[in-house]
Amino acid sequence: MSLSPAIEERVAVLLGRQPRGLEEVAVYNDHGDPSVIRVAPLVDGKPFPTMFWLVDKALNYRIDQEEAGGLIHSLQQKIDSSPELQQRMVEDHRAYMSLRQRYLTDNQRQALERGGFANVFERKGIGGIANFSRIRCLHTWYAAHLVTANTVGRLLDEYWRESP
Repeated sequence: MSLSPAIEERVAVLLGRQPRGLEEVAVYNDHGDPSVIRVAPLVDGKPFPTMFWLVDKALNYRIDQEEAGGLIHSLQQKIDSSPELQQRMVEDHRAYMSLRQRYLTDNQRQALERGGFANVFERKGIGGIANFSRIRCLHTWYAAHLVTANTVGRLLDEYWRESP
């Protein structure tokens, strides 16, 4: 699907720069503004494993504040103490990897092979994470969550519901 110049410009404004590898707006917010974009698997000839990118300024700021306040550490402790949450995260990564494979075009697959990157996406999940038990970045998890619900996104939603 092609993006209109107006949407491309709006994404650039939200990012504060021209988007690289923009393929589509995956999620719009309630006001009709882009919230999550889908990025090409190859950007500037290199694998780009972060398929979904959060461009919603308000959500980005809110997540920045949570990360600065140590929420990643708190959520990671919760996950580390729960085999069930750990298993769900593995399933989230596998579902993300499967979805990414479905988005790959034949030309993109060939380019990955030519570049020697044919199997890179078989090892990298949400946000390019190879260790499926770690969070690393709430932004990437939440962007993916807005497209297809995931464990970390649900934990963040729960945290926000319970926070004053």
